[in-house]
Amino acid sequence: MANVELILLQRVEKLGQMGEMVRVKPGFARNFLLPQKMAIRANKANRERFEQQRVQLEAQNLKRREEAERLAERIGSLAVQIIRQAGESGSLYGSVSARDIAEAATAAGLSIGRQQVVLEQPIKSLGLSEVRVVLHPEVSIQVTVNVARSPEEADRQARGDAARAPAAEEEAEPDLLATLEAETGALGG
Repeated sequence: MANVELILLQRVEKLGQMGEMVRVKPGFARNFLLPQKMAIRANKANRERFEQQRVQLEAQNLKRREEAERLAERIGSLAVQIIRQAGESGSLYGSVSARDIAEAATAAGLSIGRQQVVLEQPIKSLGLSEVRVVLHPEVSIQVTVNVARSPEEADRQARGDAARAPAAEEEAEPDLLATLEAETGALGG
């Protein structure tokens, strides 16, 4: 099947800048670029219409980018907490998805959609993870996602302490004392 020729209406990562003519597979055009209004088909009428509206589209794009940059400066580095159940080894029962991160960021004051969260792979263990959030095709920020079993554990992780549960620490001490008593009793008499 032949590639489809499109005109990009905004910058698309790993594809091109606004106004460029690109050739993509028909499914990518039909299922993503065209419905998201990121591109239009490159026929003669659309080329002429794009050239007439180019200045206006570039001005709108510049305005949205400046707003996104101001928002990124104001937010700085955002950190969100997500509380999940996990096993002894720290692996989650399930995973943290882009939707979970978007909901936590919205609760923290940054209204974003799950499409704006870029996750290389789902988060499947406790701890701190860095995730990229795209505010504009040319502006993105880093968000620290703190996944923990409880708010107290999340606070410890944020400070940099080990992510062990307090119950596990209390259980470890009597076993150590019992072992020492058994060893000294066996040696001393």
